[in-house]
Amino acid sequence: MSSLKILRYVAWAAVIVLLGAMGFVGYKQYVAPEGEGLIAPLASIGGPFTMTDASSGKLVTDADFRGKPSAYFFGFTFCPDVCPTTLAETQMWIEQLGPDADKMNFAFVSVDPERDTPEVMRDYVAAFDKRIRPLTGTPEQTEEMIKAYRIYARRVPLDDGDYTMDHSAAVFLMDKDNRFVGTIAYDEAPENAMAKLRRLIDNAS
Repeated sequence: MSSLKILRYVAWAAVIVLLGAMGFVGYKQYVAPEGEGLIAPLASIGGPFTMTDASSGKLVTDADFRGKPSAYFFGFTFCPDVCPTTLAETQMWIEQLGPDADKMNFAFVSVDPERDTPEVMRDYVAAFDKRIRPLTGTPEQTEEMIKAYRIYARRVPLDDGDYTMDHSAAVFLMDKDNRFVGTIAYDEAPENAMAKLRRLIDNAS
């Protein structure tokens, strides 16, 4: 069995575990104080980028994400834990948002352009909701987006000659003008994450 297929099975297992353990969240209505979790738009995080949307094979830019608020998660397909877990959580958020999920952009951005070709990214995200757009690019394009979003990403050699990636684990939240307004931390309480997303959508209307 290929390593990619194994990773996809791990990803699906993460989805099942998360939805089974936290499915009750969908039946609750979360209300948080106004302004909690989001900040005033900050121009120093975010900026122009050009990447390939692996689901379509077409080049996209930051302009394609304007008009709706966005949630960007930076990771890689060979990630054994944080990435499939966060993507499973993202799928859970989308399901809980219902029709309002269409009022947002969701993107999984690769920090490992050497291995995460468009084909690999497309196959990997096939395990998740189709509204999660898989973005990858050349090393230069990837580095440009990493710098624009102030992402930490570092290649870490392994003893067997292979490598892994150490990277920021938060989901970056941008308003409809692609300005940074906050993050959802790795493994953040579901009610906090949902409150931030709903407020982000409400602020865009």
